Amino acid sequence: MGIKERSTQRRRGVAFAAAALSLALIAGACSSDSDTEPVGTTGASTDDTTTVTEVAATPVDGGTLRYGLEADVDGLNPTTSAFSAPGYVMGHAVFDTLARVAEDGSIVPYLAESFTPSADFKSWTVKLRPGIKFHDGADLNADAVVKAFLLQQGAALVGLAVRPFYPETDAAVKIDDLTVQFNQLDANQYWPSALTSQLGMMPSPLWLDAAAADPTLNQKPVGTGPFMFDSRTADNVTRFVKNPSYWNGSVHLDAVEFYPVPDSADLLDLFNNDGLDALHTTDQTAIKDLKDNGTVTNLLDDTAEESFQMINSQNPPFDDVRVRQALAYATPKAKILELIGLGVSRPADQMFTPESPFFNPAVKQDADEPDKALPLVAAYCAEKGTTINPLLNKPTCTDGKVNMEYQFVGPSVVGLRTTEIFEEGWSVAFNITRDEVNQQDHIQQNALGQSNVIGWRQFGAIDPWADSVWLLCRTVGPISLNWPRYCDPARDTLLLDAQNTDDPAKRSENYKALAQNMHDAYTYIFINHTLWTNSFNENVRGTCDIKTLEGVALKCSNAGLTFLDTTWLDQ
Repeated sequence: MGIKERSTQRRRGVAFAAAALSLALIAGACSSDSDTEPVGTTGASTDDTTTVTEVAATPVDGGTLRYGLEADVDGLNPTTSAFSAPGYVMGHAVFDTLARVAEDGSIVPYLAESFTPSADFKSWTVKLRPGIKFHDGADLNADAVVKAFLLQQGAALVGLAVRPFYPETDAAVKIDDLTVQFNQLDANQYWPSALTSQLGMMPSPLWLDAAAADPTLNQKPVGTGPFMFDSRTADNVTRFVKNPSYWNGSVHLDAVEFYPVPDSADLLDLFNNDGLDALHTTDQTAIKDLKDNGTVTNLLDDTAEESFQMINSQNPPFDDVRVRQALAYATPKAKILELIGLGVSRPADQMFTPESPFFNPAVKQDADEPDKALPLVAAYCAEKGTTINPLLNKPTCTDGKVNMEYQFVGPSVVGLRTTEIFEEGWSVAFNITRDEVNQQDHIQQNALGQSNVIGWRQFGAIDPWADSVWLLCRTVGPISLNWPRYCDPARDTLLLDAQNTDDPAKRSENYKALAQNMHDAYTYIFINHTLWTNSFNENVRGTCDIKTLEGVALKCSNAGLTFLDTTWLDQ
């Protein structure tokens, strides 16, 4: 394709008013090289991926990038706040991580200079780069790293993803001013990928002390990143300004502003009418529109999350596998893929994409067979129909159908339409009560087990060991990141063995068995591999030019996350 001319016209003045956890580790792709800048769609495992090559250009300093997010978050403190995709986008603007994902998918040091395992892979020693300072002038050193880790380990929600994997004492030990040793409960040959996530984000120790005394400061983050906090109005706009002393090169943008817009139609309208310069979304209608727009850069990725219906197996009636299986059979998966997926996203049967070495081709998601749901529900209601559903405070069955609550995120037109289609299929055997909540409440309520069935996105970690946090018996509790609250010791064995072998065949065997195990438990009803786009208007450049100090090219986009370290505006 030919060289494009970039418009310099800007229209301002659009008013934003939007109401609005996963600690998901991230994976994905974005390609670039030193001579050209990719414009088009990159990173997705789909047939229609295209790349438009432009002539190289010299970065221009200045300007404010306006970025649209699918939701807001409850805070921006990586030691206490539940980061979903919007939290990661904003968080990575202000915080750097100890490690990053290279363009080839490997894990490389970033704030760290190196990480070295012990002989038994239960301990890892992290060496920091010297001379890096936080935005408030504090030094990045071993004390700062240990402080951040211990706060995460002790935090009510964030600690759920940390405590099950580390000893209560001496989990992070200072060796010298720039060296920390992390000690784990289990051997893990793939642990450094954890340092690319929220666990690896480094906040200022001075700010952490101040935020402990004044929790409102959790909204005003201080890190080492390319941008510094300027202002924040929840559910409206969060603004960061350029860090003029960034340790890893020059930052070109004067500022970046993040706007949460939960309704994807509104988000797309703002983008198309120059109210935004960039956005992220998983809405297939919006993605089709963005892909058809030849002036838009779309960084596509469907390898980093799965979309599914998730079932709480602890509460009646779904503590009975027959009811979980009946819901799977009654799920109108084909209609969802046709009417909501629009042929954009790929169907999913498990947590691995077909390209993964861990994909199990024998595993097929049960769905679209409502007749098979009826005898299962009939048998359950005959035996346990008078049991109380504690969530609804009424019997689990009425008129021969199972009573259930379905929770989804809103306000969203597409979310409501999706819910209506699910209800249409499930109604053959289920009476459904709706519960529409914002994303923050969605995460918190389900951590507390206050659900029957929910729509959810998850899995697709950089290395699958990190998805163990959602699956192990030890992560079930009063507050739980094993959201279905399902425990199977055999599953635990598969997971822990897979993270401590360097034999690819053995790892593949274990994860294929895991896929079958998850199918047979009927706690997840897989729908599709979540297709994310991070999309940019035609004058946004340089996003995929990020490198380490050693010159290693880094992935610029993973699922719904974009790094903006090297982004610039052709004004």
